[in-house]
Amino acid sequence: MIYAISDLHLSFGSNKPMEVFGEGWQDYLSKIKASWSALSDTDTVLLAGDLSWAMRLENAAEDFAFLSSLPGRKIITRGNHDYWWNSYNKLRLALPKDVIALQNSAVRIEGAVVCGSRGWLIPTPDSPEEDVKIFNRELIRLQMSLDEGKKLLEPGDQLIVMIHYPPYVGRFEPTPFTKLFKDYGVDKVVYGHIHGKGSFHKRNVHIDGVEYILTSTDMVDHTLVPIL
Repeated sequence: MIYAISDLHLSFGSNKPMEVFGEGWQDYLSKIKASWSALSDTDTVLLAGDLSWAMRLENAAEDFAFLSSLPGRKIITRGNHDYWWNSYNKLRLALPKDVIALQNSAVRIEGAVVCGSRGWLIPTPDSPEEDVKIFNRELIRLQMSLDEGKKLLEPGDQLIVMIHYPPYVGRFEPTPFTKLFKDYGVDKVVYGHIHGKGSFHKRNVHIDGVEYILTSTDMVDHTLVPIL
C-alpha cells in the first residue's frame, strides 16, 4: 500500500524541536512512529517536503537514519525549509537505500507512478519578479517529472504527484499547476506546507477530477494517510 505524511521537520542533528509551536506538536514523533510501525516493508510512504531542519546535507544524516529505521520504501520531494537539498547527485549518494528523492524524475511502484517537485507560491500581480521566476522554474520541473512518469505508466497504474506547496489559490481555485495535473491525467496530488487547525484547507478536495490530499503531519493528527 501507499501512504503519505509531510512536514516532519526532523531535528535529530540540530536543536529545533517542533514542540515550541504548541500543544498540537507535543510528542508528535512518537505518534508518527507508532502509526508508521504498523506498516510492512512492502509498503511505500510519500513525504512531500520539509523533512529536516538541517542546513547542510551532512547534518541531516540522523534524520535520514530515523526514516530508514521505519518500515517500507520512502519517496521524498523538497520543501521550502529543506536547505540541505542542494546537489541532487550528492543527495542520491547520501540517502539510505530505502529512501528515493525525486527531482525532475519519477518512480514506478506497484500500481502507481509517482512524480514530484517542490512547487512554489502562486504568483499574483504584486509578486516579486524573483518569486515569478522560481514559480515558472518549478512548473517546468514538474512537467519534466510528469513527462518521465508518463514513460513509466503501465495499464491500470495511477499517476500520483507529490508537491510541497498547495497547488491552488484561495478556496481551491485553479492555477497553472492544477491545469498541468488535469492535462496529464493525474489521479492524486499529495501536498503539505499548511499548518494550523484553523486553516480553511481540507484533507481531501477534488478539482477537475483530480484528488488533492493534504498530508502536513499536524493536520492529519501525526498519522500516516492511506493514498492507494
